[in-house]
Order: sequence, then structure tokens, then C-alpha cells
Amino acid sequence: MKDLFNNITVARAIAPVSVSDNTAQVSQIIDRQGYGSLTFAIALGSLADADATFSVLVEHGDNSGLSDAATVAASDLLGTAALAGFTFADDNATRKIGYKGAKRYVRLTITPANNASAALFSAVALLGHPYAAPTSNP
Repeated sequence: MKDLFNNITVARAIAPVSVSDNTAQVSQIIDRQGYGSLTFAIALGSLADADATFSVLVEHGDNSGLSDAATVAASDLLGTAALAGFTFADDNATRKIGYKGAKRYVRLTITPANNASAALFSAVALLGHPYAAPTSNP
């Protein structure tokens, strides 16, 4: 059997949150140093508003504070921002979007629209293909 456990690091991107307005939820800045791949996994709970939509944006840069943040080009994504987005009809679903660009720092933003009721979601960053394995736990 293949070993994923010793070849990934899981980092908090967006802590579990209940959003009841249109405030964008911006992830932690993920430092890719020492890893060859990054995938964001988004976990959805109840999405109460009957017309809410949630768009996804991935940004990257070379500055640790992302003062140089730029939207990631589609060619540097695995999957698409549209496929990672979701609507009120996606209760308890999951989404993912991968990054294959060359920048060191990356972040994810989830922006609600037409959202006036509790929307529950979170995101984690899965850093893979470490330059040194096994990775530490936790």
C-alpha cells in the first residue's frame, strides 16, 4: 500500500467559520518551501441562504506577507476556481483546487454573494511531494 501520511503536511487555511454576510474569508498564507505541490481542500457544512453563491480565488507571490499578491493564472491551477466555488445547494459537500505555480506563498479566498444566513465552511492546505520525508506529525 502507498504511504500518503508521511508525504504530506496539513495546514490550516480557513478555520471552521459561520458566515452570515458577504464578507470574504481569506486563508492563512501558505508557505510552500520544502514542498513540490499544494492542494486546498474545502469542507462545507450547512449553507442556509437559498440564493447564496461562493466564489474561490487563489493568489500567490514571493513576499511572505503577500504584499505582491497576484491572482493565479488558470494555467497554474489544478482544477478551476469555478469548479471549486459552490452555492447554497452544496450542503455538506467538498471542493478542491490545486496550485502548480512557482511562487513560494499562496492563499485562498472564499467570497460569498447574496448570503444573509449562516454558511459553514473551512479549508485546509495539503502540502505534498516534500523535499524531505517523512513529514512531521502533527
